[in-house]
Amino acid sequence: MTTLVTHIARLVTNDPSLGDGTPLGLIQDAAVVIDGDRVAWVGETSKAPATDNRVDAEGRAGLPGFVDSHSHLVFAGDRTAEFNARMSGRPYSAGGIRTTVAATRAATDAELAANLDRYLAEALRQGTTTMETKSGYGLTAADESRALRVAAARTDEVTYLGAHIVAPEYADDPGAYVDLVTGPILDACAPHARWVDVFCERGAFDGDQARAVLTAGARKGLLPRIHANQLTYGPGVQLAVELGAASADHCTHLSDEDVDALAQGDTVATLLPGAEFSTRAEWPDARRLLDAGATVALASDCNPGSSFTSSVPFCVALAVRDMGMTPDEAVWAATAGGAAALRRTDVGRISPGARADLVLLDAPSHVHLAYRPGVPLVSAVWRAGHREV
Repeated sequence: MTTLVTHIARLVTNDPSLGDGTPLGLIQDAAVVIDGDRVAWVGETSKAPATDNRVDAEGRAGLPGFVDSHSHLVFAGDRTAEFNARMSGRPYSAGGIRTTVAATRAATDAELAANLDRYLAEALRQGTTTMETKSGYGLTAADESRALRVAAARTDEVTYLGAHIVAPEYADDPGAYVDLVTGPILDACAPHARWVDVFCERGAFDGDQARAVLTAGARKGLLPRIHANQLTYGPGVQLAVELGAASADHCTHLSDEDVDALAQGDTVATLLPGAEFSTRAEWPDARRLLDAGATVALASDCNPGSSFTSSVPFCVALAVRDMGMTPDEAVWAATAGGAAALRRTDVGRISPGARADLVLLDAPSHVHLAYRPGVPLVSAVWRAGHREV
């Protein structure tokens, strides 16, 4: 069955060859043909072919589904008390993760699955059609591997993050824990993941430990990505570029050398403004990265401690308001940028052959995502050709 969506006031295709020649490839009064799970045709409504079904967008804006390339959704428990204390003046540190580790270990598989289903559905209602998620709250072979099994049953983009923090049992011997993360835990987890990640940061893992984790994962066929330079300046970004990581995530504290490395390499700088919002931390400087020529993605970092939001539209608004991005740049970063951070060519765009992930907004332009922050603008979502919202 084919479906034609017509009278899209302004369609973001992210394909400059289809539209106005800008990176967003904008088309006015656009139409999209969906055939099965793929986009079959894109153009002006007046030129649209006949199809089996027809949906009138009635002047709504359209864009690709958001590609959220960084989240931590397999967890249990609540950290409201920590957030409340932080908003009362206590600074954020990586140690709060241990609270979630204890709750996650105590949860059943069914409880973890129900939580994940809830947050995936929540994100979908806000236009996210591709979601990466990680382990990292188990920190044992059994708990990390079950987290990945739960995730892999629900999303294609699954990341092994055994090196989130040093497990509490190994607080006095982090080297022994790195041996586990690169040995028995990795062996148990690699069959269920596509990616390997590490939190390279003060209070977590240093540069040498991060290198060991990523190279061990690569030997098992996992592709590297890295939590880099969130809380302090550090070696994470340089390590990401050196190892050809798909993405360096956070990128809050960057030297000139870090910016140059990202601009000259293929590693995407994934910015996570929800974390800065929720921790009252310094904002990443997206303008500096973009002006240098780096590829930038935006993602939610949805997690129970430092960024408990699944709303990519909210992150778009933050990036425009506080990180120096234009609305066009922020929307591109949250769609095509996220796809680049996941090395995907089938999502993040509306063009023939792409997966049919289409979002309609109750607004005439994608700019309203930043112009009307906090307003639930998403009115319809197709994912892989199926209308979900």
